[in-house]
Amino acid sequence: MSDSETCLISQAYSSDLFSAAAGHWKSLLTEHLQRLQAGNSKVLNWVPPDESIASAAQWMNAALAKQSDGPAEGVRKLIAQMLASGQNLHHPHYIGHQVPAAVPLAGLFDAVSSVTNQVMAIYEMGPWATAVEYALLGGLCRKVGWNDQHSSGLLTHGGSLANLTALLTARNVSIADSWKTGIPPGTTLVTNADVHYCVTRTAGILGLGAQNVARVPVDSRRRMDVAALERTLTELRNSGRAVMAVSACAGSTPTGAFDDLKGISEVCRRHGVWLHVDAAHGGALLFSRKHRHRLEGIAEADSIVWDAHKMLFVPALCTAVLYRNRAHRFETFQQDAPYLFDPSAPGMADIDSGMRTVECTKRATGFGLWGLWCLFGEELFEQLVDHTLGMTRHFYQLLLTESDFQTLHEPECNILAFRYLPSELRTASLERQNAFQREVRTRLIRSGEFYIVQTTLDGMAALRVTVMNPLTTTQDLQELLDSLKRAGQQVLGH
Repeated sequence: MSDSETCLISQAYSSDLFSAAAGHWKSLLTEHLQRLQAGNSKVLNWVPPDESIASAAQWMNAALAKQSDGPAEGVRKLIAQMLASGQNLHHPHYIGHQVPAAVPLAGLFDAVSSVTNQVMAIYEMGPWATAVEYALLGGLCRKVGWNDQHSSGLLTHGGSLANLTALLTARNVSIADSWKTGIPPGTTLVTNADVHYCVTRTAGILGLGAQNVARVPVDSRRRMDVAALERTLTELRNSGRAVMAVSACAGSTPTGAFDDLKGISEVCRRHGVWLHVDAAHGGALLFSRKHRHRLEGIAEADSIVWDAHKMLFVPALCTAVLYRNRAHRFETFQQDAPYLFDPSAPGMADIDSGMRTVECTKRATGFGLWGLWCLFGEELFEQLVDHTLGMTRHFYQLLLTESDFQTLHEPECNILAFRYLPSELRTASLERQNAFQREVRTRLIRSGEFYIVQTTLDGMAALRVTVMNPLTTTQDLQELLDSLKRAGQQVLGH
C-alpha cells in the first residue's frame, strides 16, 4: 500500500477528524433547524432535476480532503450543500407528503447506529439493536391490544417492504405448500378500492397477478363497504377461487380514511380469511385516548403494518410488521441458512432476525423510536397525534368558511383533500378545473412558500395536505389559503 493510500485511510478513520467534522455537523444543523422553525427560508429549494444531478456529480470530482483547507472544512461544505438543496420538512409550511418533520433528537440515536454500523441478522452481530427491536415490538403489540407473549413481529424498511412481508406470510399460511409448489390459478387478494399501490404491487411479486386483486368499493366516507366485502367473498368462494387475504386500510393514503375494522373482521372470521390491516399511517392513533376508537377491531387482524416514520415522527425508515399469532413469525420464509445460525445454540434462532425478514443484513431501524419512547414516554406520541389531527380539523373548518374552496371529505386523520374553485371556474369543464388545481399547486411549491401535494378522487384532481409538522400553526394554515389564492390569480392571468 502506498504512502498516499495509507494517508487517506488514516484521515478517513481519524477520531480527531471525526470530532472536528461533527462540530460542523452540529453547528450547521442547529442553525438549519432554527432558521426553518422561524420560517426564514423556502420550503422546497426547487432546482430542475438535470441541474441538481449535474451539481451532485460535480461535487464528486472535488476531492475536498486533498484541498488546502482540509477534510473537516470539506465536510462543512458538503453538509452546507445538502442543507441548501433539499426539501425542508421542518419548515411549518411543509404540509405535503406523509413524511414527518422528525423529532430532531431521534436523529441523534439513528446517527449512533450509522457511525458504528449496527446491523442485524443474527443476535451476536447486533445485540443491542436486536434487544431494542424486540422491546419495541412488545410495546407496539400491547398498544394493538395483544398479549405480547402470544404475538410477534419484526421491524423493516418501510411500508412497501412491510406489506410484502406480511402478505407473503398470509400467502404461505392461507395457501398450503405455496412456498414450494406455487399458488393455484385465480387465487385472489381482496382490498379496499383506495388501497396503496404497494399492496397491489405485492400481488404481482407474489405470483397472484394484478388481475387477481379484487377491489371492494368504498362508501361515502371512502371506507371499505362491509356489505360489498361480504358479497365479494361469497362470490369468490362460490366460484372456487381461493382468497389469500383481505387487506383493509387504517388511514388510507388519499384521504386518511379508516375502514370499519370491526365489521370487516367479523366478515373475515365467518369466511375463514386472513385479515391484514395496512395501518402504516393510522396506527399511531392507538397512542391517543381521544382518537384510538377509529381503530376499533384492529386486535382481530392477523397481521398489521405500522410506520413509525409517519405519525410517530421518527426518521425514515422504521416500519413494524405485527402478527397476532406468534407461531406465524417463521412462516414467511420456509428455508434454511446454516452459514448464519449456530446449531450449538438452537434457541437463538427465535431471536435472530435474518430468517424472518426480506433483508438478511438489516440496518438497525428502531433506535430513533426507542430513544424517544425512553426519553418522553408514550405521552409524546399522544400529543403529536392529537395536535396534528387538531390542526387538520381546524383547516377543515376554515375551508368551510371560504366560498372558493370545496372540501372533498371530512378528515378522520391528519390528511385532507380539497379543491380551489374561484367563481369563474365553477361552471368550467372538469378537465379545465383539474388542470387548474395542478397548475396552482405547481406554481405554489416552486415558489417555495408552501409544500402540498395532489391527488385524484373520483376523476377530480384535488389539492391534498398532510399536517406532518407539529409546529404548523393556525396562522400558517390561513397563510396557505392566501398563497393559494395568489397563485390561482396568477394562473388565471389576473
